[in-house]
Amino acid sequence: MLNLAATPPLVAMPEVDSRELIAADLRKLISQIETSMGWTATTMDQEHGSDPEGSADVFVLDDVTLRYATAIAALDACRAGLGHALECLWEAGRTV
Repeated sequence: MLNLAATPPLVAMPEVDSRELIAADLRKLISQIETSMGWTATTMDQEHGSDPEGSADVFVLDDVTLRYATAIAALDACRAGLGHALECLWEAGRTV
């Protein structure tokens, strides 16, 4: 849910400055998502670190791996959407 109470009032500024601020914010969000993806992958790897090695005939099915994989896929989709927004913003700046 969007919390507009914490949103600072909009200030009139040159269009170029606005685009640069938006782009910086999008890059920061992309970086945070990538960090979360790394933490999720590391946690998933640590949980599977206790699995016995050399047991190629044994498969351990758990629902936790699926949840981590789903979370990583959702984060990747968010990252892709933010990247697309950044590209659109860049394209808008070139046409002005």
